[in-house]
Amino acid sequence: MPDQFAVLILAALLDYAIGDPWGWPHPVQAMGWAIDLYTRFVFNIWNNPANIVPPAGDRPAGDRHKLLLRCAGTILAIGLILGSYTVSWSIVLAASWVHPLLSIALQTVLLASCFAGRSLRAAAQDVLAPLNIGDLVKARERLSLYVGRDTENLSEPEILRALLETVTENAVDGVTAPLFYALVGFALPHLLLSFTDLPIAPNSMWDLAMVPCAIAYKAASTLDSTVGYKEAPYTDLGWFSAKLDDVLTWIPCRLTVITLALISGKPTYIWQICQRDAVKDASPNSGWSECVYAAILGVQLGGINSYRGVIKHKPLLGEPIRPIAPQVISQALQLTRYCFLIWLGLSLLVYTVWCFVR
Repeated sequence: MPDQFAVLILAALLDYAIGDPWGWPHPVQAMGWAIDLYTRFVFNIWNNPANIVPPAGDRPAGDRHKLLLRCAGTILAIGLILGSYTVSWSIVLAASWVHPLLSIALQTVLLASCFAGRSLRAAAQDVLAPLNIGDLVKARERLSLYVGRDTENLSEPEILRALLETVTENAVDGVTAPLFYALVGFALPHLLLSFTDLPIAPNSMWDLAMVPCAIAYKAASTLDSTVGYKEAPYTDLGWFSAKLDDVLTWIPCRLTVITLALISGKPTYIWQICQRDAVKDASPNSGWSECVYAAILGVQLGGINSYRGVIKHKPLLGEPIRPIAPQVISQALQLTRYCFLIWLGLSLLVYTVWCFVR
């Protein structure tokens, strides 16, 4: 178990130092390949029925297609998540047979790939660099790499709002939630031992659960970002993936909100703003994630966005006490780092106390 906590610390340091360099292999690439292969297979079987609206007299057939696609999507989600867990555990296990240090190194790299703290900072800097010298065209081009909205005609305030929204939304999906599930995996053998008194076999799926749990959550998050859309052709195929990601992210999202509210020094005010505004968002998590940052930083997120030429109105989150500026985005990234470090420190404290009292 000390090795597992060492992996956690080393992975955090590795993500902070280099993140996910462009061109390097990444577990999400393999997940994306598997998702693409499966979705092409499913749509070829049913000739992409998600794009076909059955006539009124043939509604039962349409309903059957919908059910079949939802079943196929459920199989995809469960298969990819369990497969990601099993494959990552198998890699770690095989490495431990070669040498314990190789196992620690591989676990560190795999776990660091689940954290996106450095990647969020790099994305923000990538957009802010041309924006700071007044090159709106380049800033829009860079922003389009990280957001789904149309960026061609965005003004400077709109670019900054879009950037802050993606930084704050992905703070949970890409930083705190993977850490949460890594800590769940780290605690799992201790909890099983405490409640069942059954011995945990060394290098078993329970003993080495930390990295596989984080990878499994990353698989769920990747599924949501690739097929978890309400629009065709993924409406039904991605239905289960979207719902599952909402469920898995709910607890770490609320813990993130609580942590940030506490370190802000005004938890009651922050919670009131989140209860007022976050619930207006269609997502049970992204609205809370964005709103807590908006409330702490004294800015307002949400408003009118364009997606493939379609105008959508997002609920307003927070109060426009001050405009969104580049330093506000830097402060948001700093808040995410503080939250990450607090969770890491508290887990170390709890583990140390547990070692003394057991």
